[in-house]
Amino acid sequence: MTLHKHYQLIVAGGGPAGLAAALAAWDNGLTRVLVVERDFMLGGILNQCIHTGFGIEYFNEVLTGPEYAWRFVSMIRDTEIEVLTDTMVLSVSEDKSLHLAGKKSGYAVLTADSIVMATGCRERARGALGIAGTRPAGVFTAGTAQRYVNIEGYMPGRSFVIVGSGDVGLIMARRMTLEGAKVQCVVEIQPRPGGLLRNVVQCLYDFDIPLLLSHTVTDIQGRERVEKVIVSQVDENRNAIAGTEQTFKCDTILLSAGLIPENELLSAAGIKIQSNNVQTSAEGIFICGNSLQVHDIVDNVTLEAQRAGLEAAIFVKEKSYA
Repeated sequence: MTLHKHYQLIVAGGGPAGLAAALAAWDNGLTRVLVVERDFMLGGILNQCIHTGFGIEYFNEVLTGPEYAWRFVSMIRDTEIEVLTDTMVLSVSEDKSLHLAGKKSGYAVLTADSIVMATGCRERARGALGIAGTRPAGVFTAGTAQRYVNIEGYMPGRSFVIVGSGDVGLIMARRMTLEGAKVQCVVEIQPRPGGLLRNVVQCLYDFDIPLLLSHTVTDIQGRERVEKVIVSQVDENRNAIAGTEQTFKCDTILLSAGLIPENELLSAAGIKIQSNNVQTSAEGIFICGNSLQVHDIVDNVTLEAQRAGLEAAIFVKEKSYA
């Protein structure tokens, strides 16, 4: 692939948001569009979400994550939209230049008439949760474990405690159980689950996995590998209540305690974003999907991304007529 130095639109991120935005821009008249994806294939997080529940609102079908992603990858292949995988966007600037680095591109600086940021979100890690205890192996975010199992074919443990009841954590409780592991419990500091009700029912209740609401992990024990987890009940101020400790023997902890939009590239450039507004403070730079705000379902990501792609196309065409 020969990179052009300038594009009408560059989309940072080849997940569901980036693909939908690129297609919307193409369908609305942009002919030089580039999608940059850091992974080795398009589809983003959907590639590791092999469970069903996607596409109900957008396609009126029940699809797995890879099936949903493939619909858009196939549509991309029917266009002349350019795709650059295994490539990281290092920086973005208000003048709409991007610095990239990747196996195919090497180090490159590209410019565009418009940019759509669709970089997704990341999981909250242990350091952000402030969990006390030793620092053994066996502590993963739920999404990392999901990729290990569903893409890499690697089982991260045999006995689990899951911290947080976000949707990924709930789904991984079921996934690990189906793989033959024992999920001791799901621990949630809030008095109510964090994930969708359907996932609570289908992933926990249907498999008799305990959900401990208003509880938190107060200690992780183990030398080389996790050996025990101490769980305590919390009061209305989320403070651990003495005397309520429970000990669970396990070798692995999965963290599912919230998602954080990946918008540091814009912050580093001094570009401001507003929730529910795909236009940033920089003219011609747009943002959508989980990098703008974390969505419960991917169908809503698609709709928001299509709006961003349309806005980018309108911006570029108006600029060319000016």
